[in-house]
Amino acid sequence: MVVDDDEAIRRVIRTYLQMRRFSHFGAGNALEALQVLVHENIDLVISDIEMRGVSGIDLMQQVRSKYPLVSFIIMTGYAPEYSYEDIIAVGASDFIAKPFSMGELNAKILRISREKNIIGQLQQSLNRVNELLENTVGALGSTLEKRDPYTAGHQKRVGHLACAIAQEIGLSAEKIEGLRIAAFVHDIGKISVPTDVLAKPGKLSKAEMDLIRVHSQNGYDILKNIAFPWPIAEIVLQHHERLNGSGYPQGLIGQEILFEAKIIGVADVIEAMSSHRPYRPALDLSMGMKEIYQNKNVLYDEKIVDACIRLLTEKDYNFEI
Repeated sequence: MVVDDDEAIRRVIRTYLQMRRFSHFGAGNALEALQVLVHENIDLVISDIEMRGVSGIDLMQQVRSKYPLVSFIIMTGYAPEYSYEDIIAVGASDFIAKPFSMGELNAKILRISREKNIIGQLQQSLNRVNELLENTVGALGSTLEKRDPYTAGHQKRVGHLACAIAQEIGLSAEKIEGLRIAAFVHDIGKISVPTDVLAKPGKLSKAEMDLIRVHSQNGYDILKNIAFPWPIAEIVLQHHERLNGSGYPQGLIGQEILFEAKIIGVADVIEAMSSHRPYRPALDLSMGMKEIYQNKNVLYDEKIVDACIRLLTEKDYNFEI
């Protein structure tokens, strides 16, 4: 799309684009350009910088907030007033000073097109890697659940609650994705615990409890060599650590514990207390909330506890998946 309040310039550029067989649209100002973007799939905007009303820079920033994949070539007849570095710094893909040749403009369009193709190929590769990681996580989780039917679905329920807490707090989408994967495998270390211990209906002995407690370290050992883009193994290792150092396996305190591990720790307590276990029936959800509230700032992070309680009491969070 060509955006310029000079109709003659728009016509010249659009005629050239038509000769090059580019699909194209024109707009005389930023408002018209935004209306075109609502209805048309635009890959590239070639915009003048100085226009009546909204400038090309302001237009670019508005468009990028809604359509982050749209590229911009900023053109201006006032090149001395704008440095190339400044234009690129605010988000433009390229900059061209009037008067310019159509060959120069074409070269810039082709370069941007090649870069988009490369980015698209990289995104496809990343999607394949993410799919592989997702399948790996799913296989690990399924393996554990087949050994321990009493905790079937536990990791997924903890993952859903942990992600809801993270969204309530305002964590970035990137961090939430890493949190989700870590939560879905947080108990994978229990795969090394004997089934008769996992499913024992009575109270566990100290030796049996020690076997259970090793699952965090075992989980870390299983996951540490998988090249996740997040510290998944470390989160799994720390999900039973507590603020006051009373947790395991390392006895970490406060800021030594990853924030994602703190979130999983709270979600894990709520889910475990409200679900059936071999040694007791499910407890009322209020018991879990009482546990985390009474130990806020002692065992559990205040911000995480408050977000969790808001979800469960004010926002109708559905604990069933």
